[in-house]
Amino acid sequence: MTHQISIIIPVLNEVEIIGNLLSYLSNNSTATHISEIIVVDGGSTDGTLDLVRSFSKIDHTEKTNSIANSKLKHQPNIILIDSLKGRAKQMNLGAKNAQGNILYFLHADSFPPKDFDQFIINEVQKGNKAGCFRMQFDSNHWWLRLASWLTQFSWRACRGGDQSQFITKELFDDIGGYDENYIIYEDNILINELYARQEFKVINKKLKNSARLYRTHGVWNLQYHFWTIYVKKWLGASAEDLLAYYNKHIH
Repeated sequence: MTHQISIIIPVLNEVEIIGNLLSYLSNNSTATHISEIIVVDGGSTDGTLDLVRSFSKIDHTEKTNSIANSKLKHQPNIILIDSLKGRAKQMNLGAKNAQGNILYFLHADSFPPKDFDQFIINEVQKGNKAGCFRMQFDSNHWWLRLASWLTQFSWRACRGGDQSQFITKELFDDIGGYDENYIIYEDNILINELYARQEFKVINKKLKNSARLYRTHGVWNLQYHFWTIYVKKWLGASAEDLLAYYNKHIH
């Protein structure tokens, strides 16, 4: 069976990052493996839309944008979709429009390892229907270095959406996609279901993730709030309760 990957990236005001990611994905994957890159926008107002459109037209029109004009190893089909705000809604809409039989959900500030597409396809061919890469923050803070190191293990507590998520479209549809009741923590709800089904593989290759949120809020302050959200969910907090806490302390 021939496998193809649909990369799905939810964005909201990511003009400073999305161009670098699109170039990176094009230069670090194989054309025949990527069905399309679907960028799902939740209402950006900062130029994100124009930048993504410049990539989707790069083969047809001469561009002045330096990022879009950079030499690409190959030019994947880049699709821009407008969506209601909310990562679960955005990612589900991207999945609905995906043509590939493997979905790869990626944050705009996460850069997977070179040949990530081949690594994912290798796992699916082995019968592993879902999983992620281990992660490395772009920070030398000792806690973030330790947290990064721990992501190589298969423990549920070491998982999160910022490590990216590959999943066969068949399995994703069977689960019902992301739970749109959750504005935050939606990644973890899906991961919980995958672990319950024993359908999760950690690929021991490093995805580089931005520590920008930690730099903004402070490592210990942000980590405390993330732990609190995790515990609140474990104790039975609703999606609304988690969002209220997030908006009060982090957003």
